[in-house]
Amino acid sequence: MNKLVLFDFDGTLADSAPDLAATANRMRKEHGLPELPYDALRPYASHGARGLLKVALDINTDHPNYAQLRAQFLQDYHDHMTELTHLFEGVAPMLKQLEQAGYTWGIVTNKLEYLALPLIRHLGLTQSCAVTVGGDTTQHTKPHPEPLLYAAKQAGFAPADCLYVGDDLRDIQAGQAAGMATMVAAYGYCAGDDSISTWQADLTVHHASDIWEGVERWANGQLPTPTPLAC
Repeated sequence: MNKLVLFDFDGTLADSAPDLAATANRMRKEHGLPELPYDALRPYASHGARGLLKVALDINTDHPNYAQLRAQFLQDYHDHMTELTHLFEGVAPMLKQLEQAGYTWGIVTNKLEYLALPLIRHLGLTQSCAVTVGGDTTQHTKPHPEPLLYAAKQAGFAPADCLYVGDDLRDIQAGQAAGMATMVAAYGYCAGDDSISTWQADLTVHHASDIWEGVERWANGQLPTPTPLAC
């Protein structure tokens, strides 16, 4: 099957929210603040250090100590990121199905390479993953299409032969701008977001095990041809 399926990482393949939330609460503790409930932090997992610092410490990027606090957050997360993170239920067998059917698959994430690559390896995905693009692999990050186009080129596929699966609006925007078909992983950190229907993705799934059926529909030409959008 001469098709490439690209995945976002956090909130799509891996549930990294428990480790990210734990880092946020450790930082709150250092600042003399009580822990926040996990459910209050989980929706911000896909927004990385910036989003979690905002909800945990009410720190914005224009705060004079933002760079220092961000570095502290990332160091703590790096030291603990494999403790609680796991693949979403259904991801491992779904990837196996793709491989057995001859699909190529890869990962495009905004997570920095020094965090993404060890975590992907820890979860046992490295051997089968054809291409991995991190948040600092290319000049731009999602929602810009450059990371997706770079991944497609590295794997040897035209954008029209690629499907991108993600759980955030920026994932769908990046896929559309790259001229790829798109799928919302609505079981991820966007779960419960009423705006998903306005993202205009080609497909939406509510469990990782449903991705396989969506991929087959796309590969068999049951979706409209994607049109590149201006960035």
